Amino acid sequence: MPMDRRGALKVLAVAGASAAGVAALPRQAAAREAKTAPEGAVGMLYDSTLCIGCKACMGACRDANGLTYEDPEGMYYDPVDLSSRAKTVIKVYEDTDGKKYCFFKAQCMHCIDPACASACMLGAFSKREGGIVTWDGDRCVGCRYCEVACPFGVPKFEFDKSVPKMVKCEMCAHRLREGKLPACVEVCPRQAIIFGKRDALLAEARKRIADNPHQYFPKVYGETDGGGTQVLFLSPAGIPFDRVGLPDLGTRSVPDLPETVQHTLYAGFAAPVALYAMLAAAVRRNWKRGEGASGSTDGEAAP
Repeated sequence: MPMDRRGALKVLAVAGASAAGVAALPRQAAAREAKTAPEGAVGMLYDSTLCIGCKACMGACRDANGLTYEDPEGMYYDPVDLSSRAKTVIKVYEDTDGKKYCFFKAQCMHCIDPACASACMLGAFSKREGGIVTWDGDRCVGCRYCEVACPFGVPKFEFDKSVPKMVKCEMCAHRLREGKLPACVEVCPRQAIIFGKRDALLAEARKRIADNPHQYFPKVYGETDGGGTQVLFLSPAGIPFDRVGLPDLGTRSVPDLPETVQHTLYAGFAAPVALYAMLAAAVRRNWKRGEGASGSTDGEAAP
């Protein structure tokens, strides 16, 4: 016989107390080891001071990845943000007084410690060759936890497809396997975005700042931000990264804190096993108490 509301509340109360009790058991909190870029990690360097906003990268990305226009009538301006049909988008930032402006290339940052991979319960997102964060449709159940977890708002779900995918930049991995450059890199007329080994790109970014300190904001975004990313950004002098849409994440990766807590609480699976045992016992006890009863004990009809 189904439990009434009172019985259900008892189960929840016992489960909550059990979880709190198990979590309170003394154990040593082991800090999660910080992840580093894999050996030979590849990446991109986007220099906003060189970008002219031509959006050639957007068209090349779309063609190379078989994406369609959202609005065929306004192809040049389509789209204005990342979507299931756009893996990269050129945006523009302008001060309210109109004195400073710059372009910004939105795309997957290929985090060294990606939040999307940490949030995915089946490993649909993972870092593969070169450290590129890629999606495996055979493992995806469409939960979209990756969308919520990503601090850059990158993965996008194909709501309009019967067999949907999670869409994001994968650095044109299929082109890399053929010895080609990512499509956006290949077509950029100003080399505002370049491709190579992350270490070399980081050295180049630092050199540009050192050689032209009055031209650049004095920071390479992605060097340590959010644990580090394999896509690096340079911004014009006087324009901090948060103004162009890159969040201030500190140096700790997004998955670092929650995974440290989880690994501490669930060390050896002690907490889940104890909680399950207490919950099962509570359900069985309340079920037996309800056997033979014909109505609800709190004045409500039994479900």
